[in-house]
Amino acid sequence: MGAPSALPLLLLFASCWAPGGANLSQDGYWQEQNLELGTLAPLEEAMSSTVWSSPDMLASQDSQPWTSDETVVAGGTVVLKCQVKDHEDSSLQWSNPAQQTLYFGEKRALRDNRIQLVRSTPHELSISISNVALADEGEYTCSIFTMPVRTAKSLVTVLGIPQKPIITGYKSSLREKDTTTLNCQSSGSKPAAQLTWRKGDQELHGEPTRIQEDPNGKTFTVSSSVTFQVTREDDGADIVCSVNHESLKGADRSTAQRIEVLYTPTAKIRPDPPHPREGQKLLLHCEGRGNPAPQQYLWEKEGSVPPLKMTQESALIFPFLNKSDSGTYGCTATSNMGSYKAYYTLNVNDPSPVPSSSSTYHAIIGGIVAFIVFLLLVLLIFLGHYLIRHKGTYLTHEAKGSDDAPDADTAIINAEGGQSGGDDKKEYFI
Repeated sequence: MGAPSALPLLLLFASCWAPGGANLSQDGYWQEQNLELGTLAPLEEAMSSTVWSSPDMLASQDSQPWTSDETVVAGGTVVLKCQVKDHEDSSLQWSNPAQQTLYFGEKRALRDNRIQLVRSTPHELSISISNVALADEGEYTCSIFTMPVRTAKSLVTVLGIPQKPIITGYKSSLREKDTTTLNCQSSGSKPAAQLTWRKGDQELHGEPTRIQEDPNGKTFTVSSSVTFQVTREDDGADIVCSVNHESLKGADRSTAQRIEVLYTPTAKIRPDPPHPREGQKLLLHCEGRGNPAPQQYLWEKEGSVPPLKMTQESALIFPFLNKSDSGTYGCTATSNMGSYKAYYTLNVNDPSPVPSSSSTYHAIIGGIVAFIVFLLLVLLIFLGHYLIRHKGTYLTHEAKGSDDAPDADTAIINAEGGQSGGDDKKEYFI
């Protein structure tokens, strides 16, 4: 009788050491309970991917490679890094989602200049993929050819960059209090981007972002619309649509639509000078504002017929004011959107005395003379004090040089108390 076949023994060994929840089918396939239902793995693959719990196999867990998932923006560069603690004299290998070998150790296997070797050691194999495209997305496999073969997966997610948004719906100028709707659209984002609206610094609440898959089956087109009523303050305002997406990393990607709002004019009257007096020249400026700007100004004075002036210029000029010019004046500013009338009450004050130039000149000269006189008085006071002190010192020296001069004590007494010595009275200053 021949030697027993090795296959039954191998199957028996596998069934004894199979991990919990793993069953061996009759056709030689592993059925993993922790996988999706109905998923069958070939025996060889199961042996290469299953971590056995036998004492001999526990030491080989150090031979299990590990990687990490990566996210990259389309057009960018991603680095795939695979490491292993115990290489067991085997080399690491990277494969793409199509199971094409990219690098086996330091040897290039696929002719793609975008894929470059970053680092190759017995414990690490790192490669880079530049100018990443959406088609590069998927699971990349790092393998080490030990017994059994061990693998690790790295999921590469490629972000699609959304295109600059496009605003539609604005056709021509709007009238005040009109309601308008603007639409915004952006394509090429993955995952789908979000759109927001604002008017200047004010946020506008648009409709929720609508999402539609692009024909390539990978990216998305998003759209949104906003409806609002315009006011005269909105004339010249920018309505901005912004796209928010993780691939932009906080960078602004937006489009602005400037709107024009037509509205009726307003006006106010400004006098120049502000406080007119009799005899002065006065200009009354009628400052009109509107879109379009007022094209005609009509000046009237209450109680006066006919109107004073109708012109395209906004100023009413009084070359020489009189008391009779006092009264209430009205200015009507008119455009093709309507008209507006402003009022101003003019009170002509009495002429104020204006100092002549000669009087001003004399006042300046008088101030200068008074300052000089003050300096001279101060100088005379200091000079007199100086002379008095030096004169006393001179008399003291003269008295000490004479025969009948008193001694020092007497001189001090005379100087302090004012005592006299006979008919020849002398005072001594020290």
